[in-house]
Amino acid sequence: MPPNRKRFRSNFNLGGEQAEADPLLEYAFYETGDYEAITSREDARCFLIGRTGSGKSATLQYLEDIMSGKVIRITPEDLSLPYIVDLSVIRHLDSLDINLDLLFIALWKHVLLVELIRHRYKVDSPVAKQNFLANLREAVKRDPAKKEALAYLDEFAGKFWCEADERVREITEKFERRIDEAGKGHLGPSGASLDLNFGTGRTYGTEEKRELVDRYQRVVNDTQLARLNKMIRVLDENILDSPQHQTYVIIDDLDRDWVDERLSNDLIRCLFRTVLDINRIRYLKVLVALRTNIFRELDFGRTGGQEEKFRALVLQIRWNKLDLEGMLNLRAQIAGRRAGIALQSIHDLLPAPNRSRGDALQYILDRTLMRPRDTISFFNECLAVAAGSSQLTWPQIFEAERAYSEKRLLALRDEWKPTYPGIEDVFYAFTKTSMPLSKALFTRYLDEVLLLHLEEKFQDHDWLKELAETSLYSSRRAGWAESYQPLIKMLFDIGFVGLAQTKKERVIYAQDNPRYADRLRNLEDASYFYVHPAYRSALEIRYDKRIWQKKDRDL
Repeated sequence: MPPNRKRFRSNFNLGGEQAEADPLLEYAFYETGDYEAITSREDARCFLIGRTGSGKSATLQYLEDIMSGKVIRITPEDLSLPYIVDLSVIRHLDSLDINLDLLFIALWKHVLLVELIRHRYKVDSPVAKQNFLANLREAVKRDPAKKEALAYLDEFAGKFWCEADERVREITEKFERRIDEAGKGHLGPSGASLDLNFGTGRTYGTEEKRELVDRYQRVVNDTQLARLNKMIRVLDENILDSPQHQTYVIIDDLDRDWVDERLSNDLIRCLFRTVLDINRIRYLKVLVALRTNIFRELDFGRTGGQEEKFRALVLQIRWNKLDLEGMLNLRAQIAGRRAGIALQSIHDLLPAPNRSRGDALQYILDRTLMRPRDTISFFNECLAVAAGSSQLTWPQIFEAERAYSEKRLLALRDEWKPTYPGIEDVFYAFTKTSMPLSKALFTRYLDEVLLLHLEEKFQDHDWLKELAETSLYSSRRAGWAESYQPLIKMLFDIGFVGLAQTKKERVIYAQDNPRYADRLRNLEDASYFYVHPAYRSALEIRYDKRIWQKKDRDL
């Protein structure tokens, strides 16, 4: 035992793995360059895109704690977004291929506009609203456009001080009534009345349907966007008009279960369009956190070719070894202080490096996807095993690795199952193999994965069938890399496999080079393939040096 070192108690750890359950977040938050970019007015990047566990929510939670008086938090539940996407009228219009973008954008702008006014002027009652409007009218009385914009707020006098979900429901209910009236209009010379009875299974003739769609689209397009855009100018010039009124709006938790639906993705895409407009306000920054896999599914093509603008505002949340070590050092110090254990750095918890086993911190980081959640999780598993000790040992690290690996594999499944239902069967196809995999042996495993689409449980999962059709049924003239790239790219992108050109070169994983598997040449040059070390223990995969001496033809 190191001198004067107390033993770890069973509850000693490095904090929670999720922001909402992390007691150390406020005291041991490690400020990276990403945090500086997020809080900077000069840095326009406002879309925080990253894998689950990369620290998006923790960063926004810390910002809210530090600048509580300047931060507004908006969550999907507060806005009744699940309610919106489940509305019969919305689903009916979507089934008719009505473009709902203008409606969704108007909803977002309305919510943000009112939340900003309520926050700035503490509008929480009818009296407060009347006082605010009177003062604002006086300030803009010489500007006709601004006076017209204020008329928009009068339409919501009855709900202005209510919670956001009530205001959203009021707008959607008005919209539903207008759609209902449009559907009951007379179409064509027959004068037949169309009653909007959703779910009745009624079918329309071609001309009838075309006129009905036109009617509905006009209702959708007849939004209040013109006056909303004028209100954005009022916000900039008359409400958030000085640095002391600097405000951050954070929108998180957009990766809950309800986002699996395409309509929900349309809502999120329209939020991005809204943020693009509203962040022109000088002393406002709207920050949106979104998981990588959901961001990839957004169809920016429907926004009129603005994809480049959105991607220019993306901040990819990524960590390197120095930042992760800095975060762990800070957490070790704070946790040690609370427990009465003198810790200067994370290395005080670890066994000393040696020639046979190497550096313990590097060993642990190699088994993460270079994310805060992974590293905290591994250390907490180690500390749970080491209860009653004063320092971790290699046997304790090895023992903790199995539990950690199993949890990471489940987390990987949960992260990607909305996009790839049944993905766990793909992982388990590699059970008890040996690393590294030669190209010939890796191909065998890929074929086993692709054949899974023939099993009954995959009959409703088109993603695997599409991959199989590309690979197994591709032209004979297609090379190996071209045939298998879609599947390899998927496994690489989610962080499950890595590639190396030779046995002496470093293995490339997605956290090292996210676009590496996009290039066919990189796949063609790869000779060895690896399941990520984070999942090897759970899948009982071993690293066998003897495999280097075998020939592909013998495998």
